Amino acid sequence: MADQDPGAGSNGSGEMGQDVQVSILAQYVKDLSVENPSAPAVFQWQVQPTLDVQFNITVEKIADDVQEVTLKVDVSARSENGVHFVVDLSYAGLFGIRNMPEDALPSFLLIEAPRLIFPFARQVVADAVANTGFPPLLLDPIDFASAYLQQLQAQQQQEGAEGNGNAGNEQAPTEA
Repeated sequence: MADQDPGAGSNGSGEMGQDVQVSILAQYVKDLSVENPSAPAVFQWQVQPTLDVQFNITVEKIADDVQEVTLKVDVSARSENGVHFVVDLSYAGLFGIRNMPEDALPSFLLIEAPRLIFPFARQVVADAVANTGFPPLLLDPIDFASAYLQQLQAQQQQEGAEGNGNAGNEQAPTEA
C-alpha cells in the first residue's frame, strides 16, 4: 500500500493541510411552476405523451465559505393533441465549504452538489405531476459527471476554434 500521511494534505485535505469541510446549510424550492393547461380534456386523450426533460445548474457565491447551487429542471409532456403538463422547478442548496482547493471547487459545485440535492428535486417534480392529476413522474438519475465533462469539452473546443479568446466565459478553466 502507498504511504499515507493525513497531515501532509494529500488525503482529502485542502490548502495548508487542513481538512476539507462541506455541509448542506439549507435546501429549498426557489421557484416552481406547474401547468395543466389542457385540463379537463387531457384526461380523455388516449395518446401517450412525449416527455422532454431538461436540466441546468447555476452556482452563486453567497459569502466567502457559502455557495448556492441551483438545479433547474424543466419537464413537459406533449402529444399531437396538445400539452399534457409542464413543470418548471428551480431547487437550490446552500453549501458551506471550507479548505477546498480552488481547482476542486468547480467539479464539486457542478457534480457533487447537484447529485446531493437531486433526490429532493426529483420528489418535488413527482409530487407536482401527481398534483396535476397524472401518475407521479420519477425522473431517471442524472449523470452530472458526464454532463460536466461534456461541458468542459465543449468549452475547450469553442476556445480552440476562437483562438485564445475566452472573454465572458467565467467558468472556463484558465492557466496563468
